[in-house]
Amino acid sequence: MSKKVFVTREIPERGLLLLREHFTVKVWPEELPPPRDVLLREAGDADGLVTLLTDRVDAELLDHAPRLRIVSNYAVGYDNFDLRAATARDVMMTNTPGVLTETTADLAFALLMAVARRIVESVDFVKRGQWKTWGPQLLLGQDIHGATLGLVGLGRIGLSMARRAKGFDMQVLYSDVARNEAAERELGLTFVDLETLLRQSDFVSLHVPLTPATRHMLNRESLKLMKPTAVLINTARGAVVDEEALYHALKSHHLAGAGLDVTDPEPMELSNKLLSLENVVVVPHIASASVKTRTRMAVMAAENMVAGLSGRRPPNILNPKAIPFP
Repeated sequence: MSKKVFVTREIPERGLLLLREHFTVKVWPEELPPPRDVLLREAGDADGLVTLLTDRVDAELLDHAPRLRIVSNYAVGYDNFDLRAATARDVMMTNTPGVLTETTADLAFALLMAVARRIVESVDFVKRGQWKTWGPQLLLGQDIHGATLGLVGLGRIGLSMARRAKGFDMQVLYSDVARNEAAERELGLTFVDLETLLRQSDFVSLHVPLTPATRHMLNRESLKLMKPTAVLINTARGAVVDEEALYHALKSHHLAGAGLDVTDPEPMELSNKLLSLENVVVVPHIASASVKTRTRMAVMAAENMVAGLSGRRPPNILNPKAIPFP
């Protein structure tokens, strides 16, 4: 009997085609995620799930899914997974690392430039018919070239940001749980503690996973350390930043601006106070949203699923102790 796979949202066709070559595939057709009761019901009849970050895979779901052998996350992040619960039940969990590195760094640097040079404000200024003439004081922003960029986290995406920054002759500081001396030698990076990074950086870009240690890493106290001319960029996870504290820092002009690809929660409600500020650019979690990258993510998610349900080690296994075969 063909194994059954439930896909929690429409993903690029190449990924779906690969899944359909091997399994009976059911896809949730709506724009919004499947409601929790639907996800539990579909998981109960599935051998594999292809999930998004919006789909919580925890002990409750796993206990509703006696046939489930593998969950393939269509994402590099996996804070929607309870890995411990999955491993205890011999359910393999996978993700799609690496493929979105450069595309995410592109978006992070685009946000940095947009906020620094007040691009969105300028577009709105023109569309409102307020552009009357060239003016010496009109929409003055911050220089990017020669400025100091602080990278909180120097994983794949952080390194890609550092390479982009060197093209703008930026000084690059970084903080992480461990030093990367090879990157320091290659790119001229400087390893500092988080407090020093926040005090000295003109731009701070976040590239850390969401963990208990990083939740609200940027809070009222840490934001106070930053320069009043500084810009904060977040393409990591929304909850890394205390958004209430960020609002007050921006409203009081203690920070010059912020560019957010991620928020807490998502989607950001229209009533969110951050959206009332002109010095904030918010985009809807589109860091990996290029045709090439999203298609490759779909193929990787499918390849993880095919391997796991065919008795082979998935290429991107997160909990190898759950693998039920040699």
